[in-house]
Amino acid sequence: MNRIPCMEAVAEVLASEGVDTVFGIPGAAILPLYAALLKSPIKHITVRHEEGGTHAADGWARATGNVGVCIGTSGPAGTNMITGLYTAMADSIPMICITGQAPRDKLHQEAFQAVDIVEIAKPVTKWAVQLKEPAQAPWVFREAFRIARSGRPGPVLIDLPLDVQRGTCLYDPAIDGPLPVEVPEPRLPAVRAAMDLLLAASRPLILAGGGVIIADAERQLRELAEHLQVPVQVTLMGKGAFPEDHPLFAGMAGLQTQTRWGNAAFLESDLVLAVGARFGDRHTGDLETYRRGRKFVHVDIEPTQIGKVFEPDLGVVGHARPVLEALTTEARERTKPRKTGQWPRRVGELRRTLLRRDDFTEVPIKPPRVYRELNEFYGPDTTFVTAIGLYQIWSGQFQRTFLPRRYLVCGQAGPLGWEVPAAMGVKCAFPERQVVVVVGDYSFQFLMEEVAVAAQYNVPFVIVMVNNEYLGLIRQAEIPYDMNYAVDLHYGEGGVDHVKVMEAFGCPARRVEKPADIHDALAWATAESERQRLPVLVEVMVEREANAAMGPSLDAVKEFEPLPELVSTFDWSD
Repeated sequence: MNRIPCMEAVAEVLASEGVDTVFGIPGAAILPLYAALLKSPIKHITVRHEEGGTHAADGWARATGNVGVCIGTSGPAGTNMITGLYTAMADSIPMICITGQAPRDKLHQEAFQAVDIVEIAKPVTKWAVQLKEPAQAPWVFREAFRIARSGRPGPVLIDLPLDVQRGTCLYDPAIDGPLPVEVPEPRLPAVRAAMDLLLAASRPLILAGGGVIIADAERQLRELAEHLQVPVQVTLMGKGAFPEDHPLFAGMAGLQTQTRWGNAAFLESDLVLAVGARFGDRHTGDLETYRRGRKFVHVDIEPTQIGKVFEPDLGVVGHARPVLEALTTEARERTKPRKTGQWPRRVGELRRTLLRRDDFTEVPIKPPRVYRELNEFYGPDTTFVTAIGLYQIWSGQFQRTFLPRRYLVCGQAGPLGWEVPAAMGVKCAFPERQVVVVVGDYSFQFLMEEVAVAAQYNVPFVIVMVNNEYLGLIRQAEIPYDMNYAVDLHYGEGGVDHVKVMEAFGCPARRVEKPADIHDALAWATAESERQRLPVLVEVMVEREANAAMGPSLDAVKEFEPLPELVSTFDWSD
């Protein structure tokens, strides 16, 4: 066994865990780790802000399914990472944040940039730990990767005092490797009970959440749905778990990121099999309306998630992939493959009759037209990245997704500025993939300095800005208060010329004010981005007063005919 600098052992661990790119900012308290990275094959992207580094690692992790890594020095570097840790924790994203720290003997003396980042990070991590001894270095990092991947995935923070980083340890990478991660199998009685409820229902739905994508269980989901001919809805985090052009796709239910026909189908259902979904409040709205008239089976890898929002009729603990496999096996043992019945046809009818318009030709541009153009121009393998605000709500309502890990959104925490660094992480993971950022004007300004990073490292992607020149979602929330306070951002009154900003970063940009010009602008931006290997902006000026749906509950959707009488159990043979 060789004695080597303990940070070189850490670099060996990172590489063996499948990390090929890390994002961060060097600083005095983290330099021994950076010296070790110089000897490794791992690429380092120097970001402009530590929060941007966390979001880039987050995007890398969402696209790959592996653990993203970001690095910062001591003090404010760590506190700047907290928003990124919270975002990853909320959306179940495996990530490791590494911080430098003052030497151990200075921590109690209020040394320069010494802060107890472990205590600060505990509420927004699965594990926050300070490395105490050099000999622990490879093993603490191995455990960090295991924890980040296990159960409901999430972030870990590792704090590295400077004197510990300078130490040595005994380590041989040839005999070491990743720790095993448990994949919980469901109990067969629970699977059978779930199938009993599913087969007894007249109008069942499968609700696929982000857990299906995390588990890489899209094929298993499709096999179950097709065998039983059960319509499938997705949550916002589950977009891509089921192709939206599939005959059994049943849309999205919710308050904001929803389809009208998806809400209608949900309200007509009598049983919901929710797999890897956490019943977020912007999906459920009013729980009495959400639950009324239907039973729920809740499948989740994390036992404490079951019953957290409401008590389901049946809880099933397990990893989404083996649970769906077990359900499909049970279904095949009990039934032959089913033909399309009355209920799936009803869902198809709702889909045909309750589509929202997106073919507007008016000036100023109506937002749905932007998403129509995106759907028509880009192919199914394009990765879209979006964050929070009216533009993200419209995206959820209108954008179509066909493949997993192609629609990335910071669903629960919703930090403004997430999109550009996250897109950079995606593109670093998959240089050959087309990446498109859908962003609002205000969100773009939060971390727009990361555009300079993408330009520096020649990381190309297209930014489509939906600009209404004010804080649209905040303005919408202010309406009940009869106020319009501090939300105007248009040029000359505190606004920013985004085209000039991009040009200052050395990146092309174009402003569009007519709907007929959107297609050509997208074609130009896509070509220029790849030709120059740079981020390129298309700023689309949209109608200022356009609002997205914010009803008090699912009851807000009533523009459909009532469901005709169905037989008391699912008419499988019809």
